[in-house]
Parts: sequence; structure tokens; C-alpha cells
Amino acid sequence: MLHPSYSDLMKVANSEVEDGEQPVVQSRYSIVMATSKRARQIISGDAPLIGDTEGRKALSVAIEELYNSKIKILGDDEE
Repeated sequence: MLHPSYSDLMKVANSEVEDGEQPVVQSRYSIVMATSKRARQIISGDAPLIGDTEGRKALSVAIEELYNSKIKILGDDEE
């Protein structure tokens, strides 16, 4: 089982969206794509943005980074 859940990750990713604006993350697919991209960055040598990653897989680290707001999913109009 994935901890935190997809719904928790979506809440974190959309936490900075103001009332009336469209959420940045609208599906599980967005979460999967963002965390897999970050995991590939970690595998290729980028330093993790959280501590205590010894023995953990890159995808688990990427998910925790998203959950702790260390990384942000950008909308289509953001760079």
C-alpha cells in the first residue's frame, strides 16, 4: 500500500491553489508522472531534498518529498 494515499498527495499538491482557481493536480496520473520524474532525477544523481534516505528506493523518496512540500507540481501555464 502506498503511504501517503493519492488523495493526501493531491491535497498537498493543490494546497496553494486559491479559491475559484482550477487545481494543479486533478488525477492520480499527475501524481504518478510527477513522482516518477523526480525518482528518475534522484536515480541520475540529484540529491534528495529530505533526510534519512539510506536504503530507500528513489520513488519512495520522491513521494515523501512531494508530501513534505519539498517539490511542487507545476501547472501547464507555469514553468
